[in-house]
Amino acid sequence: MGRQRRERRRVSAGSGPPTIGVLALQGDVPEHLSALEAAGARAVRVRRHAELGAVDGLVLPGGESTTMRTLLSAFDLLDGLRDLVRAGLPVYGSCAGMVLLADRVVGADDAIVGGMDVTVRRNAFGRQVDSFEEDLDAPWLGGDGAPLRAVYIRAPWVEEAGEDVEVLTRVRSGPAAGRIVAARQGALLATAFHPEIGGDARVHRAFVGMVRAHA
Repeated sequence: MGRQRRERRRVSAGSGPPTIGVLALQGDVPEHLSALEAAGARAVRVRRHAELGAVDGLVLPGGESTTMRTLLSAFDLLDGLRDLVRAGLPVYGSCAGMVLLADRVVGADDAIVGGMDVTVRRNAFGRQVDSFEEDLDAPWLGGDGAPLRAVYIRAPWVEEAGEDVEVLTRVRSGPAAGRIVAARQGALLATAFHPEIGGDARVHRAFVGMVRAHA
């Protein structure tokens, strides 16, 4: 699969927009597809092993991380996804996607997919009724420095980050002030919030840029 991925990435890099998949097992799949298209990518749904090996980058949307692990195994995608992350495939995980990418999850015995040297706490902000929005500082997105509107829905946060992890954004105020809610390590990007719902395309543009840089 590694050879297939590298060949596919070279084709995308030389012939047009990168092909970025959205794991289409659960979560805000249509919203991510639309955001990626608006950011200049060719966005496709990924449900099968062959589809996983034919993309230049991948988005892991929000959902329920335990259920997503079960579905990844049922669709025979889990081992292949782990291998591609280790091989350097650019991956962006939002909300539950952040949990999937974490090397350590509080209360879990092992990582689901892993690859990012962080410890993540699931549902850290509370239950569905505790969902909220806030404006975050986002200098990492460049531009005019406008704040980033973040939507949290049963969201995780990062409790610890390794030396090679770049902390991008922290909660600005309230009881969770200072908690890490966006981070990047190599070709991996993770946010605790849902930019595909917040209507701010800058996160997806940043990820498309990461995919192009790794092509």
